[in-house]
Amino acid sequence: MGSGKSVMTLTALDILYLAEVETKPAIVFGPARVVKDTWSDEAVRWAHLRGINVIPLVGTPDERRALLAQKANVYCCSFENIEWLKGELGDTFPFGPVVIDEGSRVKSFRGSDTKKGNVKGQGSKRALTLAKMAYAKATRWINLTGTPAPNGLQDLWGQLWFIDGGARLGRTFTAFKNRWFRAVPGSDGYSQIEIMPFSEAQIHAAVKDVCLTIDMAQHYDIGQFIDHTIFVDLPPKAAKAYKEMEKKLYAELTSGEKIEAFSAAAKSQKLLQMAGGAAYLGEVADYPGERPFEVLHDEKLLALESIVEEAAGMPILVVYQHKSDLARLLKWFPKGRHFDKDPRTKADFIAGKIPLIFIHPGSAGHGVDGLQHGTNIAVFFSQDWNLESYQQVSERIGPTRQFQSGYKRPAFRYHICARKTIDEVVMERRKSKSTVQDALLEYLKRSDAATALTPLQMEKDEQLLEFLKINKYVKKDDEA
Repeated sequence: MGSGKSVMTLTALDILYLAEVETKPAIVFGPARVVKDTWSDEAVRWAHLRGINVIPLVGTPDERRALLAQKANVYCCSFENIEWLKGELGDTFPFGPVVIDEGSRVKSFRGSDTKKGNVKGQGSKRALTLAKMAYAKATRWINLTGTPAPNGLQDLWGQLWFIDGGARLGRTFTAFKNRWFRAVPGSDGYSQIEIMPFSEAQIHAAVKDVCLTIDMAQHYDIGQFIDHTIFVDLPPKAAKAYKEMEKKLYAELTSGEKIEAFSAAAKSQKLLQMAGGAAYLGEVADYPGERPFEVLHDEKLLALESIVEEAAGMPILVVYQHKSDLARLLKWFPKGRHFDKDPRTKADFIAGKIPLIFIHPGSAGHGVDGLQHGTNIAVFFSQDWNLESYQQVSERIGPTRQFQSGYKRPAFRYHICARKTIDEVVMERRKSKSTVQDALLEYLKRSDAATALTPLQMEKDEQLLEFLKINKYVKKDDEA
């Protein structure tokens, strides 16, 4: 994971199109959030891919149908919409290359091709539909995954079938299983399947000509964090509420009142809460018990879900900032656990019994050791101004501790960032070391907040009006 599979694939497709080896558009199937953002973002991000046009098939059925009718090099469809796409296409298949982003999604396929294009068998409904719809008609098939066999080599058969129809590992799953595995009595009285001693080397040899693996240690400096920013967009209703709060904060910060850095950070907390997906109601003093909050969106939870999916079993350290974040995380990921004072929690995480551990930087910075034995992945679910706590909690599983503990593996750090919100300025401030107030004001000057103030607000504040004149938000000769 994190090796750049998407951009590599887009680059390969671009070359194939330029050389006219491929003439039909490609179709990418993947998780909903990845389909919506990742592939189109990558095509824009890299200069050499500006000639690739990527269209995510998202929205209502009518919206997806309209997008499908547009011309593109690459279309992206979520796994959830495979049945819809099959219904739209009927017996036709206008695509050439097929890409499965997260190939382990088709590992459960247990079918066979009795006659070219006549696929029968078992497995997940989506994998079977995919096989019937696309297998015989695709010009090439590409599976992408950072974790091809999270539960053992049995996971490989379904994925390889889409590559070669069973030529390398057996035409059926039963043939594959009988050749390289055996049944042994289990402790619960039922038979279990185990791999035979010679099988691993033979399976590796059988698939090596159609598989490529990237060793991150050969391409990255694993003495440094490998950082990834996962952008999410606020839904329209949440974006509108966010903008209203942004205007209010802008007016307060530019009113001429001298504001200390701590106060500026405190005033920005509401924006950070809203960017994270939930905002507290009222003031702390109003609620002696648990302070209620309103959920605005689930975009960051969906992004974290994708990261968990790609990690495929590797435990993850998730850093949160507010109790509202923790409540939503625990509800969304019921197998996750809050990092508390109980020593068994840390022990269970290190032992791999807890898939996600939710940690607040204030309680897990200085003095917490051992988490690097459980994972090499940290995800910052929500952002905060405090650079020291950010660095401290990062280093709980960071490159230095990985190396000191004898692990030759990179440390990944994911930041889930709400696009066009204060999240971006907080992340930038941690890099630039600018003051909280300067960073916040610079962000608000760039945003729509400055231009959206009403004439009444301007009239009430002479200093604010002068500020707006200097920054050319209003003409000097037109105070209205």
